[in-house]
Amino acid sequence: MSKVISTAQTSEQPLIYHLRDVVKTREAEGVAFRLRIPSLQIAMGEKIALIGESGCGKSTLLDMLAFILQPSAVGAFRFRPERNGEPLDIQDYWKNGRLNELGDLRKRHIGYVMQTGGLLPYLTVRDNMNLCRSVLGLRPDGMVEHVAEELGITAHLGKLPDALSTGERQRVAIGRAVAHRPSIVIADEPTASLDPYAAEKVMSMFIGLAEEFNITVILASHAWRNIKQLGLRRLTHRTTCDADNKLTETMVSG
Repeated sequence: MSKVISTAQTSEQPLIYHLRDVVKTREAEGVAFRLRIPSLQIAMGEKIALIGESGCGKSTLLDMLAFILQPSAVGAFRFRPERNGEPLDIQDYWKNGRLNELGDLRKRHIGYVMQTGGLLPYLTVRDNMNLCRSVLGLRPDGMVEHVAEELGITAHLGKLPDALSTGERQRVAIGRAVAHRPSIVIADEPTASLDPYAAEKVMSMFIGLAEEFNITVILASHAWRNIKQLGLRRLTHRTTCDADNKLTETMVSG
């Protein structure tokens, strides 16, 4: 697999996400955290990275982009999963309780890679990778086998996750996220548990697959060096605290 192709945004690509004045606030025991997104635009096929330490709101942003977490306030939240389709008003789905429809959008158009992999321990590697395809009713077409070959895990297709190393399990999780060819793959610290060499190798495979299938990638990480080498566009963020440390606010834009 080639290492990486250019991931620069081009003017011909329509926007898959358009967010304006989106806010999420969490409060507990008199302390609050606020994530504020004045403007965020992501084009189809882009590869995006949000870099920062734990607690800066990376997972909160990813969960909102995956329609798992509802914002506290929205100016605009548009999502266009298909090039020839019209942008969808995601705020309208939340406002009118259309949660099942949001779930359908997520199931069809979004793959998610969790930090721990999140594999089902009682399913083989093949069945874990085929899980999203099965839910969508997609017929076997060799896609799982192709992705497994690209990720170097063909020999493990019949094994259970417990028989794999941490790095191998993360490759399976990536394979599961891309096997149904979603519009977007969202990854939350996908290589945090790996040593630097393994992390670089797995990330290269991940981005290579995304390039092959023209999948938009949005990932959170605390390590910029490897991400920069792969050509991802970095979102800017700034975290501040008020004078009495009662409110922490992170502002993300890009």
